[in-house]
Amino acid sequence: MHIKKLRQGGWENNLQLANDHAELVVSLDVGPRILSYCVPGGQNVLKNYPEQFGGSGESEWMIRGGHRVWLAPEDESRTYVPDNIPVTHDLREPNGVRLENAATAPFLIKKEMEISLAAESSKVTILHRATNESPAPATLATWGLTVMAPGGLEIIPLPPLGQHPRDLLPNRRMILWPYTDLSDARWRFGWKFITLRQTAEGLPTKLGLAHSEKWIGYLTRDALFIKTFALEAGETYPDDGCNFETFSNAEMLEIESLSPLRTLQPGESVEHIEQWRLFGGISEPDSLKEPDLAAWIEPYLQQLAD
Repeated sequence: MHIKKLRQGGWENNLQLANDHAELVVSLDVGPRILSYCVPGGQNVLKNYPEQFGGSGESEWMIRGGHRVWLAPEDESRTYVPDNIPVTHDLREPNGVRLENAATAPFLIKKEMEISLAAESSKVTILHRATNESPAPATLATWGLTVMAPGGLEIIPLPPLGQHPRDLLPNRRMILWPYTDLSDARWRFGWKFITLRQTAEGLPTKLGLAHSEKWIGYLTRDALFIKTFALEAGETYPDDGCNFETFSNAEMLEIESLSPLRTLQPGESVEHIEQWRLFGGISEPDSLKEPDLAAWIEPYLQQLAD
């Protein structure tokens, strides 16, 4: 396990966290932002926008790619406050770092990420935190957005099917955005999974869930990425109850986790945690029929507890 400083993507100041199973690079010149995640010698599973790399100080928010922390609900002003200046950081030896974006006017919300890489696996733990440094209350949630490399398949598990007339109450909540076309061939809605394939011809599409199944998968190139996060019972979440959202267009696909919605008094914080795992040398299953897909991914899900 090591943490070292390196140049990457046109920026002078980045940190690499690496072990025998995974490599992670975070920027110190903009952010908080994770730029890459890969198995040693493998390709980055995160989408990058090279034309936006190496820059800083822009007056407008830049997507850049990778993984970022945002504020929900989405708002054209508060959510899109630029994160184009250097972050402060402190190392959390032996395997982590905390990144902090100073609170800026007019909203004065400080954003942080605490990132650690396990010593003996590819597991990454990310804590997202927002702190209200304004003199007035602010209602918001933390929002972790992972921008995935194009061409992959997203795998979204569903709760177990029930039986009628035994199971009379609903057990899932799905939220749709105005531009989402459910006849879009990229989506497949099954009894065990929803899948979404990213394609270069895709128009914007978005779906949200009150997601109790804890994990989301994304198979890209020859690697399987899995993100896990919690749904806290009894809590109020943004966007009519979403702790998970996914968005895709012709360039990328985003896997997004959200914290409960909180009204923060001055000095108070809200936070949530997600974990990542990465498995290299993986080929797409021969069949995407649901029993075959379930059998294919099960061995990787069993490793999440390691």
